[in-house]
Amino acid sequence: MSPSPDERPRIRAAMDRILSGTPEHSNGALTIVALAAEAQVPRNALTQRHTDLKNEFYDRVRARGQTPDSERRLRKQVRRLKELRAADAEEIGQLKADVAALVGALHQVTVENQILRQQLTDRDAVIHVLPGQPRPPTAHAERGPGGR
Repeated sequence: MSPSPDERPRIRAAMDRILSGTPEHSNGALTIVALAAEAQVPRNALTQRHTDLKNEFYDRVRARGQTPDSERRLRKQVRRLKELRAADAEEIGQLKADVAALVGALHQVTVENQILRQQLTDRDAVIHVLPGQPRPPTAHAERGPGGR
């Protein structure tokens, strides 16, 4: 689709209306989408054919001491993402500490288990059952009633 010959003047008039706070065809937001709607042109007219007018619009917005809506949204999103990243880093640090503690506990239990297994195979070893732990089943108890 070829651009209409009056596209540039319509875009400039739309800029003036939005910046003066009197939009007629848009919500008046300080965005390219609103500018395109106000000028009644496709958005790609600003993003592809008339990038100089798009840049001029943003320059005029900044010159007034305002921040374009798109930039405001991006800044808010960047803040939110930084907060999430910090929370994730804290959680990752805690998880790493937990992993180290669990690896240490697993190593200790593995060594104790090896010692107990060695004691089971040693006929002269005496195994003491700690209080509060169930006693291991005896050969008699495993056979069931009647000793069979």
